[in-house]
Amino acid sequence: MSQVTESVDVNVPIRTAYDQWTQFETFPQFMEGVESVTQISDTRNHWTVEVGGQTREFDTEISEQSPEERIAWTTVGGDVKQAGVVTFHKLDENTTRVTIQMDWDPEGLVEKAGAAVGVDDRRVKGDAKRFKEFIESRGTETGAWRGDVPRD
Repeated sequence: MSQVTESVDVNVPIRTAYDQWTQFETFPQFMEGVESVTQISDTRNHWTVEVGGQTREFDTEISEQSPEERIAWTTVGGDVKQAGVVTFHKLDENTTRVTIQMDWDPEGLVEKAGAAVGVDDRRVKGDAKRFKEFIESRGTETGAWRGDVPRD
């Protein structure tokens, strides 16, 4: 099991940062290797990603969501095993700390080698930086979903 934790301070109010993160279909605009995210329902998304030169598809299910606090997910079905949580922390009226924590099982030699040399850590760090640039350059979210998904 590989793990990564990355935080970034974004210069937008917590509501703006959180609301933008709920817009999963915009992830390809700032996440490296994410080709598309299709929202199937309020809590399920279908992902197409490129990892180590290979295209992988999988579904994720939101397992917990609390507005302006956290969004947790896990993969469902398929071969990709991943889980994570993004938390939002108000630092002041216009600054929010976004913390991304992910756990996953690398598949095959290329993914295992990449995880061993820190490729995944650098990718998540880059994604966090690009999210900061994306939301700060816009100044407002592209949409919002403020639903609450209680932990089972």
